[in-house]
Amino acid sequence: MLSNKVIEQSFAEIMGKRFSDYANLVILSRAIPDARDGLKPVQRRILYAMYQEGNTHDKSYRKSAKTVGYVMGTFHPHGDSAIYETMVRMAQWWKMRHVLIQGHGNFGSLDADPPAAMRYTESRLSALANEMLRDIDKETVPFIPNYDNSTKQPAVLPSRFPNLLVNGASGIAVGFATDIPTHNLGEVIDATIAQMKQPDISLDELMQYVKGPDFPTGGIVQGVSGIRKAFETGRGQFVIRARTHIEEPKGSKGKKIVISELPYEVVKSKLVTQIDELVLERKIEGALAVRDETGRKEAEQKKVRVVIDIRKEADAEAILNYLYKNTDLQTYYNYNMNAIHEGTIRQMGLKELLDAYISHQKEVVTNRSRYDLNRKQHREHVVQGLIRAKSILREIVDTIMASENRADAKQNIIDKYGFTDVQADAILSIQLASLTRIDIVKLEKELSTLAKEIKELEAILGSEKKLIQVIQGELLEIRKKYAEPRLSEIQGEIEEIKLDIAMQINAEDCIVTLSNDGYIKRTSPRSFKSMGGTIETCGVKEGDRVRTFVETNTSHTALFFTQDGKYFSLLVNSIPDAKWKDVGTALVNVIPLEKQQRVIACHIVENFDQPLYVCHVTRSGLIKKTALSEYATNRSGALVAAKLKSETDEYIDVQLTDESGTHLIVTRDGMVIRFPETEVSATGRASSGVKAINLAKTDEVITALTVPTEDNRILRALTQEGLVKRTRLADLPVQGRAGKGLVLIRKRKTSPHVLLTCQVEDPAADKLYAQSDSGQWQLVESDHLPTNEQGGIGRIVVDGPLIDWMYEAAIETSEGKEENSPGSTDPSAAVSPNDEPGVEQFSLFQSDSSGEKE
Repeated sequence: MLSNKVIEQSFAEIMGKRFSDYANLVILSRAIPDARDGLKPVQRRILYAMYQEGNTHDKSYRKSAKTVGYVMGTFHPHGDSAIYETMVRMAQWWKMRHVLIQGHGNFGSLDADPPAAMRYTESRLSALANEMLRDIDKETVPFIPNYDNSTKQPAVLPSRFPNLLVNGASGIAVGFATDIPTHNLGEVIDATIAQMKQPDISLDELMQYVKGPDFPTGGIVQGVSGIRKAFETGRGQFVIRARTHIEEPKGSKGKKIVISELPYEVVKSKLVTQIDELVLERKIEGALAVRDETGRKEAEQKKVRVVIDIRKEADAEAILNYLYKNTDLQTYYNYNMNAIHEGTIRQMGLKELLDAYISHQKEVVTNRSRYDLNRKQHREHVVQGLIRAKSILREIVDTIMASENRADAKQNIIDKYGFTDVQADAILSIQLASLTRIDIVKLEKELSTLAKEIKELEAILGSEKKLIQVIQGELLEIRKKYAEPRLSEIQGEIEEIKLDIAMQINAEDCIVTLSNDGYIKRTSPRSFKSMGGTIETCGVKEGDRVRTFVETNTSHTALFFTQDGKYFSLLVNSIPDAKWKDVGTALVNVIPLEKQQRVIACHIVENFDQPLYVCHVTRSGLIKKTALSEYATNRSGALVAAKLKSETDEYIDVQLTDESGTHLIVTRDGMVIRFPETEVSATGRASSGVKAINLAKTDEVITALTVPTEDNRILRALTQEGLVKRTRLADLPVQGRAGKGLVLIRKRKTSPHVLLTCQVEDPAADKLYAQSDSGQWQLVESDHLPTNEQGGIGRIVVDGPLIDWMYEAAIETSEGKEENSPGSTDPSAAVSPNDEPGVEQFSLFQSDSSGEKE
């Protein structure tokens, strides 16, 4: 009868209750294994169904479809594909350390090939799976109703070995997941026995037995600390690396890198594709081709052979390091040992898992011993009755013949001779052929044997020590019969992969350009020459100009420095490639600049081991020097390059120096100081530096240069009024650091000059442009102006007031650098004197809304 009662309940409460029920079902009945037998419900049902049908290792194979149908109809009312996929996984040697199902036919491959349909394949339980189910008929484990209450199924299997650790598990539930790798059967059994002998054994002592994971695909496991953490807490991380070796065939021009073992769960075909793409894209210098030489037969598939052909002169270790870093040749595995224990999900360490298994085995052996004891005591009672009955057999026969029927005969035997009901039944079942003297002797021997067995079983049930000895003996039996040598090699800590840049890319010459508006590109020399080989033909946005032109190599590294003391490291090869006529890519799309960050300088470095220094100069007049080697990194994100003392301060320029020249600092009010580079001591990256110039309260630094001690070139200063002052560097004396400096340009009586920029003049190579407040760009032509002494006056060259300035780059070729070496006294030298071999440098400045240079 339907009820009309309305139950008022909030939607949140209803959904919470339903979701909680669903989550509980998924966790306990689907995705997470039991800590005792290491199986999920569907796995347990498949194994039990095959055992029930007699589909064991000593029988012939049966169609997989038959097993799937029986499991689905009797125990697991879900899709047949889910059941078959579980069967397939338990039969795949590259997934299970010891397969629980023997498959006959196509059950997939290391290349992730799908298995054949269930109607084509055959299967049976493996011999080890029989050990999982042994004694299940002796009431060793509890049974629960199946889904329609038509039969019973085991809640857990007896599991005569610690299957959860041996074969591992993985699964995703609601809010929980589990990832337990496979381990070596012999090691796990040894650890189990050690823990039974010494319950308070330490984790370090246990790890003398269980070294770490042991995968069916072998490989090299690195990270003992991560493994120990996982054994202690249930969570930890380690690295799995493929096993490789180098072959040098006789008479061959090249060498071969041979991959013989893969990381666990890595798809071989996917790995080969990854390597092949890198080879085709020429990202691995020295690698020629990759091919899979693994055999197709099942036995041959276990002997993986993937071959990478490399040039004879190539560095095989460097290529391997690159592959470890960029392919599945090395993978990370995260322990997450969640299991169902005592009706709830728990994250368990090694000792806890072994404790759960040992407790389970104690219950199994106790239940089995009690079952065997009851059966043997029953048989002993029967045998005792039969022996007595045969001594008075003639009287018993007469009594039976005088009885009306079997029931009357049974009652007469009980009443007349004192036999029990069970004994009377056994007497009535005696066959005439067994009434010989030999059978009496057999019964007496059986009675003696039963007495000993009963005594042994009573000892097991009455003694914890005896119980543990039985479990240990059975585990040793399993170990002797099924243990295999370790396949995975355990190494100490995770090895740091040191990449050789030359191996990562195809090293080739290129040209890097950067515009004033911040557009960067990498161009091939061929594209540059095909467009005329001039700056004028370079593609830029309207109103923009090429700030920098650098001939370099794709194997070099570009360092980008920002005004807030950060820097980014980027391979030149990672700068987007473009044609000479293309605009290029915005710098913000090449390096992860934050909204308020702007790049103030960039240096392209060939080798970080050079005896060079990175010098930062702040707007407030501080200078800091750090060894170039400290800026070597493989990270692509922002790193600390220098530290600011004040939030209102910022860095205006970054130079690379070799300590052989002098620093030249120019301020907005027209002050200049020049001091030796050696006056600044080298400090670490996260330092803020020392005072370079003593500034007036309203003054600030606008330019920082490094110039040779002996230098006859011209220093060109441009003011906001459009005035240019030219001074020979030789006229600026070298003095001590942290002084007030000298007046570069004579001050006017009405108002002082405000400098916009100050640079070493190079009329033959670059062009200086100034922008007026009307937005017009004007070429600053000043080489016709006379030079005058420090403190002299300049001349108006362009119409002011000016709000911005920019350079158009010089074409600096490698030949030009050779002709104009560092320290050249030629005033028309096209290369900055602080350019060092293996270092190209350029700076990028941007304007703020006020039009003042930043």
